[in-house]
Amino acid sequence: MILKTLIASLPRTLLLAALCAAPLVAAHAQAQTGKIGYVATERLMTESKMAKTADARIQSEFSKRQKAVEETVTRLKQLSEKFDGEAASLNDVDRTRRARELLNMEKDVQRMQREFTEDLMQRKNEERAAIASKAFRIIEQVAEAERLDAVLAEAAWSSPRIDITDKILKLLDK
Repeated sequence: MILKTLIASLPRTLLLAALCAAPLVAAHAQAQTGKIGYVATERLMTESKMAKTADARIQSEFSKRQKAVEETVTRLKQLSEKFDGEAASLNDVDRTRRARELLNMEKDVQRMQREFTEDLMQRKNEERAAIASKAFRIIEQVAEAERLDAVLAEAAWSSPRIDITDKILKLLDK
């Protein structure tokens, strides 16, 4: 019962990684001749110089656009509050017209926010893909140099003894 609850609460990718890693760990335990390494890929995407440079580049690239979105949201709120205060004193035609204008502006703001978020995520994914590509080549080189039989990218748990993340970070930052 507790195991089922634990398994159900794990993220799907983590569970999949654990299931994929289980045969490797079992084979390692039996053979005792294979060597396994582990890399915390999320650390590569957040702690490396390459990742920090990419984050700064994305920030500068999107800061003006983010500011424009924020200003538009503020303007919409101000106009909405103004309308709420004046709505009772407006005739039906003016009230309906201004309500429609606010509704159209709200739709435009939502579209603007959605497009901004999509573009930002696409740009972040592009940068992460570049980091991942370089990191993968480095991981292959380290695995060959250290004669590792397997390198796990994610694991439910790993011994610090097999963690090669710091080594990969140093090589990635060169």
